[in-house]
Amino acid sequence: MIDHTGIGVEDVPSAAAFYDAALGALGMRRVIELQEGDRLDGVGYGVDYPVFWIDRFHPHSVKQHTAFVAKSRAEVDAFYTAALRAGGTDHGAPGLRPTSAGYPSGYYAAFVLDPDGNNMEAVYRERQAQR
Repeated sequence: MIDHTGIGVEDVPSAAAFYDAALGALGMRRVIELQEGDRLDGVGYGVDYPVFWIDRFHPHSVKQHTAFVAKSRAEVDAFYTAALRAGGTDHGAPGLRPTSAGYPSGYYAAFVLDPDGNNMEAVYRERQAQR
């Protein structure tokens, strides 16, 4: 089980604007900011505590992949729309993914590249939600 994770970004304020919108669509928000003087060095996103970090301390543009849990298909759709409006690049529109490609049945997801080229995903697992 993962408690939290994060990625390095080139420009924290710019990346934070993207993540404010994309993760806000999934019910997450900035729960902590790391600052030195007027410079924003990092942001932790979550609900009650940070589960996903962006910061200037780690290497950026290394093309990482992170998948965020959505509570419904509508949340996946909202994530995708918000991420694109905030400067993300389409990397897979919302939809059911094919089991022939290795996805489990009921895997509804959307993929967006963030401003640093990282692959961000929102996923709703329909079969697990019905149990």
